[in-house]
Amino acid sequence: MKIKLTSIYVDDQEKALGFYTDVLGFTKKADFTNGPFRWLTVTTPDDPDGTELQLALNDNPAAKTYQQAIFKQGQPALMLFTDDIKADHERIKANGGNFAMAPTAVTGATIAQLNDTCGNLIQLSQLARW
Repeated sequence: MKIKLTSIYVDDQEKALGFYTDVLGFTKKADFTNGPFRWLTVTTPDDPDGTELQLALNDNPAAKTYQQAIFKQGQPALMLFTDDIKADHERIKANGGNFAMAPTAVTGATIAQLNDTCGNLIQLSQLARW
């Protein structure tokens, strides 16, 4: 078994697509509409057949409450891993990303957090090399 897809709720799919592709550097994988429903996913460009992230519209009241609550608590909705957090931090800032926390050393890792502009905090993590 393996994880092929995970979802994140966003308040605007088009805005989210711009953030996840233009700011973070992901690639659009799937984008189709069936009536009012839009299926939209992105993936990492260096593994285009790997795990997809669905940018799910936050039009469900329960999902919206959940999204707003974890954002208010400062809890990331998504954790991304990197081999070079400082370089990614600078690249993302140069692309317009707004960091709530610059790269910070914590036990076992260096982490940073940014706002995806669509209702979520995203955490970048680089594991410590022992």
